[in-house]
Amino acid sequence: MDELGGSIWSAAVLLFLLMDPLGNIPLVLSVLKGIPPKRQRIIIARELLMALGILLVFLFLGKPLLRFLHLQQEAVTISGGLILLIIGLRMIFPKPEGIMGHQPGGEPFLVPIAIPMIAGPSVLAMLILMTQSGPAKMTNWFFAVLLAWGMSAVILLAAPILLRFLKERGLLAVERLMGMLLVMVAVQMLIDGFKVLFQA
Repeated sequence: MDELGGSIWSAAVLLFLLMDPLGNIPLVLSVLKGIPPKRQRIIIARELLMALGILLVFLFLGKPLLRFLHLQQEAVTISGGLILLIIGLRMIFPKPEGIMGHQPGGEPFLVPIAIPMIAGPSVLAMLILMTQSGPAKMTNWFFAVLLAWGMSAVILLAAPILLRFLKERGLLAVERLMGMLLVMVAVQMLIDGFKVLFQA
């Protein structure tokens, strides 16, 4: 995690990969199927705003939560690496029901678009890890969250256009590439966590 240092962009890219907006496009459109396009955009915008609120709550309350649970940084690093590894592998080898499993239909409210598609457990775990590894860089993490959320918002609001342009196979290819990047980040996090643990 130290490699992220104070880089807002590197943290934002990692969070963006975890949010996986391209991989979520087919799921979002299937959840909103049968709803008029204008209403779809309103729903997506509403869910994005709720997800942002959840992300910021976890960002600023992550450190107190870790103190309350008496968790060491190495435990958070290793567990975060494991979560990223599982998510990355699911992106490379997708299942028909999607990365997060079966999602209910109908007009959503909070679930499943805001949680877990945007503010999923892997993103929330990464925010806690960031606050633990760099508590003095909260301003950087705040802007990283805004950047990642902003990029995801643009993609999800343009979901119908992107689906017509890339088709499902194109989205799947991009998602697998993102999965490969996540697996590499996860392995590095595991190496860092175990290295510190063994040195201690």
